[in-house]
Amino acid sequence: MNEAFYLPDRADPERFVSTELTRGPWSPDAQHAGPPSALLGHVIERCEPRPGFQVGRVAVEILGPVPLAPLTAQARLVRPGRSVELIEATLSTDRGPVMRANAWRFKLADPELAIPEHLLPTGTRPGPDQTPAPEPFPSAQAVGFHTGIEYRYITGSFREPGPAVCWIRLKYPVVAGTAPSPLERALAAADSGNGVSAVLDWDRYLFINTDLTVTLHRQPVGEWVCLDAVTHPQPHGIGLAESALFDEKGPLGRSTQTLFLGPR
Repeated sequence: MNEAFYLPDRADPERFVSTELTRGPWSPDAQHAGPPSALLGHVIERCEPRPGFQVGRVAVEILGPVPLAPLTAQARLVRPGRSVELIEATLSTDRGPVMRANAWRFKLADPELAIPEHLLPTGTRPGPDQTPAPEPFPSAQAVGFHTGIEYRYITGSFREPGPAVCWIRLKYPVVAGTAPSPLERALAAADSGNGVSAVLDWDRYLFINTDLTVTLHRQPVGEWVCLDAVTHPQPHGIGLAESALFDEKGPLGRSTQTLFLGPR
């Protein structure tokens, strides 16, 4: 039984073995973009970490299908600064890069800023414990990302087209031997926005994202991340999926995905 989405290579700290839990819905040989996005977050947070700093935005570029193969994950600080700094990260196979990410890391205010209460973001969604048992994910694969997460729909479903509100929780660590960080949980969940709010028939159309941008004004608390998601398709074949992100305490931020739309 797989114990995580990725297994670290003891001989090379930058190399990770992809397990079947990373498999996506489009091909049995390709990963869902959620796990490798979370793996990028994993190495970004470990790149020259600084106390009192926090990642506020990650922009992931998906350069092509990510195979179920060993990945080399590297991160480097490219723009140091006293208040904000930029980190670049790359995932590669033996054939070259498959994903890249840029992350802005911010210095946290100490003491905290005296912002009036009425200006702070508010709002909640019904919690994951207030939902019915989830329906099976429509996949022919016995093991994949859909079996590595737990999801609870508040509104909508995988087979009900249109906007949806869905809670997602990782059932396994991103990297074996580590606990998923709040950033890893947010990145893994956010990439499902185009799936949970799909408006096109899964059996007739592709709606594959070429990127994922996640902006967090607050780190998620707890295991669950909620997507209040909507997909905007266009007849010319370009779409957009956007999600408001929540945890059980309230708003976290936003995520967007640019979509390639086409017939299967």
